[in-house]
Amino acid sequence: MEKNKKSRRDFLKTTAIGAAGLMMPMGMSAKSYGSIMGANDRINLAIVGLGRRVGAYIGPIADPKSNVKLLYLCDVMQSQMENAKERFMHPNNNIDYSIKLEENFFKVIEDPRVDAIINATPDHWHAPGTWMANAAGKHVYLEKPGSHNPYEGEMLLKSREKYGKVIQLGNQQRSSLESMDIINQIHNGVIGTPYTATAFYTASRGRVINPEKAAIPDGLNWDLWQGPAPRKAYEHNTWDYNWHWYGWDYGTAEAGNNALHELDVARWALQVKYPEQVLANSGKYHFPDDGWTMYDSMDATFKFPGNKVIKWDGKSRNGHRTYGAGRGTIIYGTEGSVWMDRDGFKLYDRRGDLVQSSESEDGEGGTQLGGGGNMTSRHVRNFFEAIRGKEELRSPIEEGVASTLLCHLANISSRVGDQMLKCDTRNGRITNSEKAMGLWKREYEKGWEPNF
Repeated sequence: MEKNKKSRRDFLKTTAIGAAGLMMPMGMSAKSYGSIMGANDRINLAIVGLGRRVGAYIGPIADPKSNVKLLYLCDVMQSQMENAKERFMHPNNNIDYSIKLEENFFKVIEDPRVDAIINATPDHWHAPGTWMANAAGKHVYLEKPGSHNPYEGEMLLKSREKYGKVIQLGNQQRSSLESMDIINQIHNGVIGTPYTATAFYTASRGRVINPEKAAIPDGLNWDLWQGPAPRKAYEHNTWDYNWHWYGWDYGTAEAGNNALHELDVARWALQVKYPEQVLANSGKYHFPDDGWTMYDSMDATFKFPGNKVIKWDGKSRNGHRTYGAGRGTIIYGTEGSVWMDRDGFKLYDRRGDLVQSSESEDGEGGTQLGGGGNMTSRHVRNFFEAIRGKEELRSPIEEGVASTLLCHLANISSRVGDQMLKCDTRNGRITNSEKAMGLWKREYEKGWEPNF
């Protein structure tokens, strides 16, 4: 624990970097420098956070055309590092070099050879891990939701502006060929003027364990896992997936966990940014005595300038497929409508007759844990090419922050009693409730507040 705190202190003393990697570091040979991205277009990469998403990155990293070298696999749980290394080093992946396992995030970003990281940590680490990596000169592929609270979204925009690094949010449907096609058609008037979108997610999650104080699992660095969150004693089963549902210290509930994907598609289709009103109706209706402390069902409405509306229908533990699938987005326009999800789209005219459809062959995961598929691979490769200046980012952090803010606003409305929130359409800030605005930012463990 003391080692990690010292590393963080040393790092914070030297983060006036910004230009890390632009000059040959002292003591680095020309041969070593030749492996840095600027010298031969190769990107030296690290993955931080090796949970359920790690398998989605194997394809784009192992592909020789990506010209990527994976230097580090980093996680606070020893077994996850070992499992990830075994998966990456499988003979089918043709990775013929060694990959270093490193528990300490700060050691990874202090390495001048690292050009970029994939940040797949839990939600409370997303934004702090990203702005610290940016300060160390690293580009970041940032898994959703990208931030734990609205304030952190604002800090990500400041980090992008200050350090000039590429930050791509992992809302991979922005890299779906079918989604890009039909969104382009919508923007060109195929359904007239789009005015409403319904985004939905349906799952049948079961009972979760009631957490209770327990010994820290073997191999887990609990202090580093907590990172920017105020320190708490370890409780059984917290570090693994169920942190999503155990209070607001670490997770962002189902809105941040899954709504982000569909709300992003809805906002993309309607070409809206910040809402003027937000209202959530939410509750915990299933397994009332289990450890789940968030809502498990939510209907939220976001009203935007121009009388455009996005509706969110999220059911975490009721598997009834109201819309015929586990997740997706329906866009309504003056001359027709579009039904779309990760498997493709269906275009209907105003009478409701099907006029066009397209099915995806990406095989992207839907509601199962982890997901992955060609859509994610394409999104990660887009990140690599954007670093090289060869492609435009499909989900730059400016777009990601705007979509994630919808999740945060819905959560805030829920937490203050399903209150109607009025927002400043220039930045999304809440204007009618000091109580709600009090949830704009979190309390940080001392020493972890952003310092820029």
